[in-house]
Amino acid sequence: MLRTSLPPVASPDARLLILGSMPGTRSLELQQYYAHPRNGFWPIVGALLGFDPAAPYPQRLGSLTGQRIALWDVLRSCHRPGSLDAAIRVADAVPNDVAEFLATHPQVERVLFNGTTAAKLFQRRVSADGVIAGRQLRLVTLPSTSPANAGISVEAKRAAWWEALRPG
Repeated sequence: MLRTSLPPVASPDARLLILGSMPGTRSLELQQYYAHPRNGFWPIVGALLGFDPAAPYPQRLGSLTGQRIALWDVLRSCHRPGSLDAAIRVADAVPNDVAEFLATHPQVERVLFNGTTAAKLFQRRVSADGVIAGRQLRLVTLPSTSPANAGISVEAKRAAWWEALRPG
């Protein structure tokens, strides 16, 4: 099944970009990033940044953008049955235009990947070395917040995300 991603969420002064691979089925149905109730993204990020992860979706997005954090996905479209990253048909996956995003968000210096699949897709489809349009970005791969990533504890995920989200 062909899946098409959500638009980016960002303020013009974003300093950090969090990239997932492709929204899951529930997220696409609701048109909300990380909408699956068992995904740990909002609880982890909310706890680390000091906002209520159960707040209405627009408030959560405002909390992110207010802290100069942008949210998007590596892929614009792909064929994938269901929600698992392992089911993405990489051969015909189309990336989002990260170069254009960076051109309109010149303060972004760091990209955080929500999981290894997002990082690998970025390296294969966008930039192998983190250089885009002459800009060297700091790339950080974090443990996926997906409930499918059960091999790492919530505490370990939170610790890794804390290190990446700290200012500086």
